[in-house]
This record gives sequence, C-alpha cells and structure tokens, in this order.
Amino acid sequence: MTHRLFALDGQVVLVAGGTGGIGQTLSEALVEYGAKVAVSGRTQAKADEFAKRLGHGAVGFVAAADDTASIRALVEKTAVAFGRVDLVLDCIGGNARHEAEDFPENDWRRILDLNLTSAFVLSQAAAKQMMKQPRIAGRPIAGKILHISSVRSALGIRAGYAAYVTAKGGLNLMVKQLATEWAEHGILVNAIAPTFIRTEQVADMLADKAFYDGLVRRIPLGRIGETEDLIGPTLFFLSPASDFVTGQTLFIDGGVTACQ
Repeated sequence: MTHRLFALDGQVVLVAGGTGGIGQTLSEALVEYGAKVAVSGRTQAKADEFAKRLGHGAVGFVAAADDTASIRALVEKTAVAFGRVDLVLDCIGGNARHEAEDFPENDWRRILDLNLTSAFVLSQAAAKQMMKQPRIAGRPIAGKILHISSVRSALGIRAGYAAYVTAKGGLNLMVKQLATEWAEHGILVNAIAPTFIRTEQVADMLADKAFYDGLVRRIPLGRIGETEDLIGPTLFFLSPASDFVTGQTLFIDGGVTACQ
C-alpha cells in the first residue's frame, strides 16, 4: 500500500529545466518510481545526453526560459512523444544581483520572466493539454503541476535580489490562483520552496567559508539543503498521496521560515 501511494507507474512527467542540478536529481527519482519522463535543457545536446543517461524511454527537448513559444512547445512535444501529459515539474529559474535602488529595469523584467512568466506559460499550456485528455486511470485527477519556488518567496534578503524575491512571491500566489481556477478540471497546482540547495551552479559560492558558515548559522537544522532533500516532497506532490492537496507551497528550509 505504501509503495502504491507514491507510485507513478506509466504516468508521463515533463520536467522543465530538468538538466539542471535539482532537475537531474528529481528526474532520476521520478524514473525510479515508474514515470515516463521528458526533460528540457538549454541545448538539445545536453537534453539528449541526460535523457540517454536516464534511460527507460526518456526523451529530451530544448527550451529557453525567455522564449515562451519554446516553453509551450515542450508540452506539445511531450504529448506527441507519449500521447499525454500527466504531470509537470517546473525547475526553471534564476536570479541577478543588484541593489534595489540601482536595479536595471531590463534585468528586473528578465528575472520576472525567468521565474514567473515562464511558470505561467508552462502551466497554461499544460492545463490546456490536461483538460482535453482522459483523466488519470482510476482517479478524478486530470493532471498535476509542481513549481519550485524559494524560501525567499516569504522572506526578504539583504543581498540585493529584489526581482527574484518578488517573482517567487508572485509564483506562490499564482499557484493558489491556478489551483482555484483549475480544481473543477481535476488539475492540482502546488509548489515546493527550498532554502539554499547545493548544486554545481553554486559551488563557487559555497567554497567561500565565510559565506557558507553564515548560511548554515541561519538554518536551525545546521546544514544547507541537498538536492536529495527535495525528492520526498516532489514525489508526494506528484503522486496519488496528494490527490486532495492543491494550492499549497511547502517550505523545505531546515526551519528557516519557522524562526525568521
């Protein structure tokens, strides 16, 4: 019973941004739990290489976060490859650092598009596909969409990431709104909001001992997050275990939001 509660046997998952550090770990877990996986990357070569590593019939597509047409096409390509799209995991995101008083407007718009507009466009395209396909066998669910937000969606930060914080805060509210609108269609929308996660992209930052020690001091559990810490919550939100959960953002932060 426990295994079946989290089983994804035969369900089709699109992992947008699946070739990144977090996306790779979660894609591997989804395959392990029986899902058919499509991943996207910034280049076709990178997407194909990772899909080949995943095995189990995984496919790779290219998409750019600043190209909404390519994001919409991800859903269409996945549906063509597998016949349907049951689940979407959105791992697209990024940031830029500027003090708020000097934040360039073009960078502001770029970061909002990267973290918020892309999430909406992906959700919209996925919902349209889910609405026109049969429900997931034996369940009243047409599909599930899971976004990766951030602990900074609920907390300010002195480091100068005004656009990122704003975009992730908006993402959490978007999740609530889309969950409300699409509940009648059997589409569930949620988010997970991690604290700092160790990936190759932030290796240089973590190599700075002062930065690392300061980061750990702010986390009650006394360590930063690992990509593996996101597997359990992701499986929960994408599996039958969460069929009565929608519009929620789960903070995976070692206790940060409990004390700040």
